[in-house]
Amino acid sequence: MAFRKCHILSCQGILLFLSVCCLLGTGRAAFKGFTRFKAKEEIGHKPVFDEQWFSQRLDHFSADSREWKQAMFLFLFPVPHQRYFLSQAFYKPDGPVFLMIGGEGPANPAWMQHGTWLTYAEKLGALCLMLEHRFYGKSRPTSDLSTDNLRFLSSRQALADLAHFRTTIAEALGLTNAKWVAFGGSYPGSLAAWFRLKYPHMVHAAVATSAPVHATVNFPEYLEVVWRSLASVDAECPLLVKKASDTLAELLKEPKTYDNITKDFNLCSKLQIQTEMDSAQFLETLAGNFMDVVQYNEDNRAFEGVVGTNVTIKVLCGMMRDGSVGEPYARYAAVARFMLDTLSIKCLDSSFDAYVRDMTNTSWDGPAAGGGRFQVKQCEQFYNISAEMVAEAVAQTNEYYGGYDIRSSKIVFANGDVDPWHALGITQDITRDLPAVFIQGTAHCANMYPARSEDLPQLTLARDHIFLLLQQWLKQ
Repeated sequence: MAFRKCHILSCQGILLFLSVCCLLGTGRAAFKGFTRFKAKEEIGHKPVFDEQWFSQRLDHFSADSREWKQAMFLFLFPVPHQRYFLSQAFYKPDGPVFLMIGGEGPANPAWMQHGTWLTYAEKLGALCLMLEHRFYGKSRPTSDLSTDNLRFLSSRQALADLAHFRTTIAEALGLTNAKWVAFGGSYPGSLAAWFRLKYPHMVHAAVATSAPVHATVNFPEYLEVVWRSLASVDAECPLLVKKASDTLAELLKEPKTYDNITKDFNLCSKLQIQTEMDSAQFLETLAGNFMDVVQYNEDNRAFEGVVGTNVTIKVLCGMMRDGSVGEPYARYAAVARFMLDTLSIKCLDSSFDAYVRDMTNTSWDGPAAGGGRFQVKQCEQFYNISAEMVAEAVAQTNEYYGGYDIRSSKIVFANGDVDPWHALGITQDITRDLPAVFIQGTAHCANMYPARSEDLPQLTLARDHIFLLLQQWLKQ
């Protein structure tokens, strides 16, 4: 689910916050949003929910007393004479509390109406809450996105937000003795696991889906998984993609080819390659078409309001195999134009200068507040954060949380083998109380999305297994 994608942050914030997708030179968490299947209610009614606001401290770890308002969503059912509301459909006396953790994007209220966690909530009589992550959506702790302000964007601050929220809401709703279960996908999946790890007295169990719990600077495994996932559908597909990309890389060395490249890929302005970063930006943008589709291949995400999930690995590999279009380079360009058409984008803006302008715009209304990626060189260029600082922060992150060697209990780690991010997650049981659910043939956060008839049998079994674990743990 990842709530969306890896969004623009200052590198300083990212170093502390471990949005690993933004740290990795070859990794990518971004997706352009693809919709395929019609949304449907997997439960027999449409719940009522409301947007509420919650006061948080700007800095939980200093004497700084400044506060800000954080957005939350509360599953509602009107109960006379009470300030807060519970779901009559789901909540039962002495039932658990389910907390969906927001991540690197706006908290999407669609998750208050759809998703596997609500199926679990209905069966277990749970109250459902969702808390938006600081610095995303409407939860804006500071006046702008300056580097100085983004020092307050960190996973540790986010976990402290969760702890304060849990304490205050539990007291307000009379749920101090209730068992809380944390849910999250992608980076929020890591937060769910770490919330249980660092605040075990506050959260009884956690479901950490597609959670990249191990931090790394260089992440070649991402593209290795992309390669394998493409090859699993068509063995020739990744070879054709590589051949096309290699051809393009050679053409970029010849300025006389830029007019044709501009036309072939429907660029917004004439291609200008003046530095290595210009070339890298352009090549990564095009490769991203395949990364994005692999990461969310066949995920049932219609309810999120995104477009284009009819574009799957099979679709792109079919285009790359279509010899009638021309050589692999021509097919690669056809894929790029097809993706623009699918997403109703008029032209491709691959200018690195434009990217720099976006990254250095600190306004909440600027492009940097929307989404993108950082790499080590970009961190240094934009924010004067060296590669050594990045490496040190990554090491500190693994030391603080444990990386692959997390020591806790009652956390289930779910991953799909098609998802490139599974390489940084837990795919084998650590202990009996730290089980892994590794789902063959599925992509990023697949088990979190609503069930449908097209689901693979192993995906259905995985959802059922996670439910049985929760049922067992809530009895303890």
